[in-house]
Amino acid sequence: MPNIKSIEYFRVPPRWLFVKITDDAGNVGWGEASLEGHTQAVEGCLNSYIDRYVGMNADDIEHIWQTTWRLGFYRGGPVFMSALAGLDIALWDLKARRLGVPIYELLGGKVRDKLKVYAWIGGDRPADVLEQAKSRKVQGFTAVKMNGTEDLGWLDSPSALDECVERLKAVKSLGMDAGIDFHGRVHKPMAKQLARVLEPYRPMFIEEPLLSEHPEGIKEISRLTSTPIALGERLHSRWDVRPFLETGAVDILQPDICHIGGISEMKRIAAMAEAYDVAIAPHCPLGPIALAANVQVMAATANFAIQEMSLGIHYNVGGQDLTSYTHNPEIWEVDNGYIKLMAGPGLGIEIDEEQVRALSQGAKPWVSPGFIGPGGEVREW
Repeated sequence: MPNIKSIEYFRVPPRWLFVKITDDAGNVGWGEASLEGHTQAVEGCLNSYIDRYVGMNADDIEHIWQTTWRLGFYRGGPVFMSALAGLDIALWDLKARRLGVPIYELLGGKVRDKLKVYAWIGGDRPADVLEQAKSRKVQGFTAVKMNGTEDLGWLDSPSALDECVERLKAVKSLGMDAGIDFHGRVHKPMAKQLARVLEPYRPMFIEEPLLSEHPEGIKEISRLTSTPIALGERLHSRWDVRPFLETGAVDILQPDICHIGGISEMKRIAAMAEAYDVAIAPHCPLGPIALAANVQVMAATANFAIQEMSLGIHYNVGGQDLTSYTHNPEIWEVDNGYIKLMAGPGLGIEIDEEQVRALSQGAKPWVSPGFIGPGGEVREW
């Protein structure tokens, strides 16, 4: 029986939190518990989990998941579920490596050999995206995503939406598909207009047209446009997801594997979505462990649509990118819009532990940006 001997975590640049679990036979698994802008909170949660789970059977992944969910009285939310994700992903990696198989073999086996992917362009204050889109096309991408707008007032000038339309038209002129992320920064009076003016140019989807705290508003906007509605990065469990499926307000679900409790919950959420004919396109602007975990689940998921990649995303500053911290970064090479499914055991990536330990020394927590409006008011970022 492989018991958990140690649980360690590493804060690494640009903004990631890695978890390493070792069993008493020396087997190792890696997970990711990144929660952008709230690193210290997740670290505190992990400290309590270390005390609880050292000595438990590392093979009992579901038992550990349920223990974390049900015995804490308070449960769910981004901090608890991100910390749980780090443990869950690491336990799946450890178990599959010990058995010498990819994780997807433990999830029923693969249904595809490669996965469609997209990359970011533009940044938080998107400007000229045409050159960036051209660069992505050279990299092998056929689809991109970009922020729809800068910050907006609750009721802003309709002309503030014009640039978003022009950016979409520019990317489409290259023969590429583009998702438009409203980022929850667009309030309903403007979101209704933006959804309508984008529709003739056929975006791949519009993401978070409103924050998920406004389910009725999202449902209303979904009735105003034929463009697919995507959301899910700020939903943290199958219970959070359920009302959006039941009301038919979402077409593409975007759970973040680092924010929903890991591989175990991602598989369950994907199965729920399939029953409502909703596609899965996992949110993942994070590190290589998170992406590898998504790939393992999506390899075995029938209703998978497309996977977000953080390669070259505007948050990856200081020299670290998706290809950092691993010995086999070539697995992220994109060919005609797809990446190949990894064949190695566990997550299919080989962590460079020496680099992880070195760069975690003195690593500062990432702080979320913010927008201040012309009147000095705080605006949604």
